Amino acid sequence: MEQVSETFTVDLRRLTVLRELQRRGSLARTAEALHLTPSAVSQQLSALAREIGAPLTERDGRGVRLTGQARVLLAHADEIAAQLERARADLAAYGSGGRGSVTIGCFSSGILGLLPGVLRGLAEHLPHVRVDVVEAEPPDLFTALDAGQVDVAVAVDFAATPPHTDRRYSRSDLLTDVMDIVVPADHRLAGRGRIPLRELAGETWIAGDARSCVGAIARAVCATSGFTPDIRHAVNDWGALAALVEAGAGVALIPRLVHPLYAHRALAVLTPEGAPPSRNIFAAVRTGADADPVLETVRRHLVQEARRLADVSPVQA
Repeated sequence: MEQVSETFTVDLRRLTVLRELQRRGSLARTAEALHLTPSAVSQQLSALAREIGAPLTERDGRGVRLTGQARVLLAHADEIAAQLERARADLAAYGSGGRGSVTIGCFSSGILGLLPGVLRGLAEHLPHVRVDVVEAEPPDLFTALDAGQVDVAVAVDFAATPPHTDRRYSRSDLLTDVMDIVVPADHRLAGRGRIPLRELAGETWIAGDARSCVGAIARAVCATSGFTPDIRHAVNDWGALAALVEAGAGVALIPRLVHPLYAHRALAVLTPEGAPPSRNIFAAVRTGADADPVLETVRRHLVQEARRLADVSPVQA
């Protein structure tokens, strides 16, 4: 490659492809996330390498890895993206921020337990702003956030979530959502109230898919308690999970955010002894976008609703 030019230009769309490759780790997964072909991803990266006059990828077995120059460029890409978001926020503030649209991406139980109160508040305080909600989890949720398809991401901290140190996002912690054990109402432990989680090591379990946030957390919580759960049913829908528990098909961990889905069912709710398993819920916007008046209003309502939920005492069966 030729020496890096002092006057090189960069196509921001190609930078997006490079940032996604950093997150996904392979051309195939990057292509899938961006709805492109692997060949198109390679072409975009090659074009970007020609633009800056430096190699961005190198062969690594059957795949590729980022070069040192690519990582230098990515550090600047984060700053460029943040500055563009600040410009967008300044323009929104100039127009008072009282009109427009905002899309909130959120995981399923957050939509059930957190967003209804938020949407009621936004309808009152931002009556001329259209608010759309899409269900999504990391890593796809943050791909959508990077692409501008989502303006606010509401997510759970787990392995697929960007780390707190990721400079691409401005985060706000919302809620620590405690998880309870649910068993059939006639289960042998139904009257106990508090039990060591290990007492359920020999039970049949119902849990979300291992790639989902709650599926991953349930497996990790059981591992911390010293056992691998015998998961017979992989169910991501909370209503379906509660129905299977009620039918005696197994036991499960279930977050308090989804209490409305199982409050009417013949279930017993047990609390694990010691520090209860929980998940941290947070909101994120693109760095620089936190000055946008509409997004700041959305963030404020998310924080207020999360505080209200945290003050509500859990209902035990």
